Amino acid sequence: MQTAERVSDVDKSDNFVYQRSKLAYLEAAKRVQGKVLEVGSGMGYGMEILSPGCEEYVMLDKFQFDLSRIKDPQKVKFIQTNVPPFTGIADNTFDFVVTFQVIEHIKPDKEFVKEIHRVLKPGGQLIVTTPNKKMSLSRNPWHIREYKVEQLRDLLKASFSTVDTKGVFAGKAAMDYYEKNKESVNKIMRFDIFKMQWWLPRQILQIPYDYMNRRNRKKLLTQNNSLTETLSTSDFFIADANDECLDLFYIATK
Repeated sequence: MQTAERVSDVDKSDNFVYQRSKLAYLEAAKRVQGKVLEVGSGMGYGMEILSPGCEEYVMLDKFQFDLSRIKDPQKVKFIQTNVPPFTGIADNTFDFVVTFQVIEHIKPDKEFVKEIHRVLKPGGQLIVTTPNKKMSLSRNPWHIREYKVEQLRDLLKASFSTVDTKGVFAGKAAMDYYEKNKESVNKIMRFDIFKMQWWLPRQILQIPYDYMNRRNRKKLLTQNNSLTETLSTSDFFIADANDECLDLFYIATK
């Protein structure tokens, strides 16, 4: 999938998004152990970071994964499937469920959370990230919805006993990039005089949005090469969630 929704370290224009996503995996790696399920494994860089510290690592994704990248097939498994439900996975199976930048794509989000709760062992934890709606620069038609701080907290609390509400924040260099991106997006949005991004069906907007998003990232890379390429996970940090975090980073305990 070449959509801008899936990023890696291969395309340097993705670096801002990639590094902030990678930080979430590095933070999760400090916690996860035992049997771990990743829902929406994407390009697989989460596997490389998290699986070494696990007893068993299972990846779920709707798109096929390059199985040759799995170095230990006895330990790491991949299942191609649409979710929810988590078909074929028994109750109380996993110590941790990790799902990063996925829930915003899931229409039945309440069922999605309930299924995660079901497959977790008692005391098990969900670690989830999703964009903070307050910091989004435009409507993303690939997302069914986005969440504010309290909205995701309330959704998780309906199923989980406790929810620790953290967020991924930008340091100075990353915030400089964010502001340049915001300026560029606002220039593009000037042409949307009828505010079509907000009322057209999202399926109609997906391809043009993806094209403009990719083009904008390439432009930012060209015009701000040093800033874009040198961003690393150290340019982001985790703190208590508020309206200024880029992503919500929540840990919910069963």
